[in-house]
Amino acid sequence: MKIFLNGKLVDKEKAVISIFDHGVLYGDGVFEGIRAYNGRVFQLREHLDRLCNSARAIMMDVPWSKKELEEAVILTLRANRLRDAYIRLVITRGIGDLGLDARMCKKPSIFIIADKIALYPKEYYEKGLSVVTASIRRNISEALSPSIKSLNYLNNVLAKAEAVRQNAAEAIMLNREGYVAECTGDNIFVIKGNVLVTPPTWAGVLEGITRNIVMEIARNKLKLLVKEDLLTPYHVYVGDEVFLTGTAAEVVPVTCVDDRVVGDGKPGRLTLKLIKEFREFARITGVPIYDNV
Repeated sequence: MKIFLNGKLVDKEKAVISIFDHGVLYGDGVFEGIRAYNGRVFQLREHLDRLCNSARAIMMDVPWSKKELEEAVILTLRANRLRDAYIRLVITRGIGDLGLDARMCKKPSIFIIADKIALYPKEYYEKGLSVVTASIRRNISEALSPSIKSLNYLNNVLAKAEAVRQNAAEAIMLNREGYVAECTGDNIFVIKGNVLVTPPTWAGVLEGITRNIVMEIARNKLKLLVKEDLLTPYHVYVGDEVFLTGTAAEVVPVTCVDDRVVGDGKPGRLTLKLIKEFREFARITGVPIYDNV
């Protein structure tokens, strides 16, 4: 496997960064998880826009243009001869000292990993996930905005660990006020009748790339009324259908929440349609990896 590291392709075993990198010491950096389908990188420019927005929000100057970042992603995929892949693009603050002062980091570090991924087994898409509500609350925006996709993921890690201890595949995270925000790695949606609802980004939600595409498909293809609105756990419990979205997860049904059966306990009809429509859309759109695509 070849890894893109600071402008060069290196073997996996040689892809190392300094222990003085502030990404290691303090989780000081940003990242994107990106997918490639059928020889195309899905929503690459949208991912790069979000990456650069996250970097700007943490006052980190990225010395590479979006075009250069795009070319680096394509180069990494080609070097590994991949057509279908998961891509992890990471930019850290760079090498500094043991202090917190970011001025000691003279240049950001960048690395790109391209590999296969299967976040959930096939049976979860056929039978649905069981999720729980975590006691860990989502970071408040005044402390660390959930809109920033940063390397500081301990908030999510702790909530995920809570789900694992309860033998659940995912955990719903509430915001400070007790409203549903998102899951540890996915956005959440509830369908009630012909209305599709997902929490608004200001409620402590990362604006997911897959989230936005699914909202468009639901509105334009399935003719659902799509709303961003506050949800309580009660609204999730009584939903006709519940599903999660994310780059790695795509669209995955939820059939049990906090030991309460969702709908009839099977992936819902509209959720299954969204899965089908999303997969078809993902396979025919995106930035080509190879010239013959």
